[in-house]
Amino acid sequence: MAKERIYLDWNATAPLMEAARSVMLDALALTGNPNSVHAEGRAARAVIETARREVAALVGATPANVVFTAGATEAANLVLTPSYRMGKAPLPIGRLHVSAIEHPAVREGGRFAPEQIGEIPVTSAGLTDLEALERLLSAHDASTGLPLVAVMAVNNETGIIQPIREVAAIVHRRGGLLLVDAVQAAGRIPLDLPEIGADFLILSAHKLGGPKGAGALIARGETLMPAPLIRGGGQEKGHRAGTENVAAIAGFGAVAAWARTGFEARNAAIGALRDRLEQGMRSAAPDLVIHGETVGRVANTSFFTLPGLKAETGQIAFDLEGVALSAGAACSSGKLGASHVLTAMGQDAKTGALRISLGATTTKDDIDRTVEIFAKIAGRRKISGEAA
Repeated sequence: MAKERIYLDWNATAPLMEAARSVMLDALALTGNPNSVHAEGRAARAVIETARREVAALVGATPANVVFTAGATEAANLVLTPSYRMGKAPLPIGRLHVSAIEHPAVREGGRFAPEQIGEIPVTSAGLTDLEALERLLSAHDASTGLPLVAVMAVNNETGIIQPIREVAAIVHRRGGLLLVDAVQAAGRIPLDLPEIGADFLILSAHKLGGPKGAGALIARGETLMPAPLIRGGGQEKGHRAGTENVAAIAGFGAVAAWARTGFEARNAAIGALRDRLEQGMRSAAPDLVIHGETVGRVANTSFFTLPGLKAETGQIAFDLEGVALSAGAACSSGKLGASHVLTAMGQDAKTGALRISLGATTTKDDIDRTVEIFAKIAGRRKISGEAA
């Protein structure tokens, strides 16, 4: 009998958690439009507001400042705009500064023109270059508007935790705003929006084990907000028009609540499995390069290069052996090209890297089988004496 497949691509998407599935089924049975004032509408609205409280609690935010979207990419395009308002008064943003390792949803710059976007370099260790950020902001022309800085909390490929508090201190000292993509951080490291100093956070439901198609933009306050991306009926306090996806939002809230339960123990267990994986792979291939291992990483991610094995070839080999993992970010699936993250770190990105990302249901047996498969693939590379 064929062995069950092993899913180790949680950074691309997490399996739907039962906590989300059950509340989504209940929400699908609701009849009312959540913007209607009758009893059926109020029942749907109550589901949304419960989820709003749970999502806010996950990141230490105020529920009123959570804007639900159709995903993190939409949230990024909502917040990445030169047009803001402080209350009723326009507040222009003159330039967007984006770290070199951002997810493409942020790196593309949203509604900013290309000439309004600058890049913040990272160090060879994969951390935001704070001195470079200071120089960029010191040279900012205030007459054009405020600077907006986008630095992710955790990189989606390497799992490296960025120095967000230090970034926030620099940004605010220079009079700017800070956007933090917290998609890969939520549920994996403690997040408190006021404490880390972000002005805006982006979240995604399906990275937590919720449904695809639900995300959020979370603001530190209600006064300063970007111009709407989607205009229409005035839902989400006018920040995002369109009837809310009640079932998806309900699932988002459920996994946000689940992510706060047993947080430390779960991540400790996942970290132990990741360490076991890397030790086993390194024993099988001493020349293995693990990117980011010298700095802080989230517990679930291992991003590695096996010299002589192209990442795309390795991904196919693992898939044929029953293991699902990534060759870089899932958003770039099907595209052949160097990892912009490795390039930004000054690494040789031609061979690429494989990403293994674990989750709550990953087992010791999954890891041990994966190490055995890795050893087989590494052994074929050594026997052939050529890049696979």
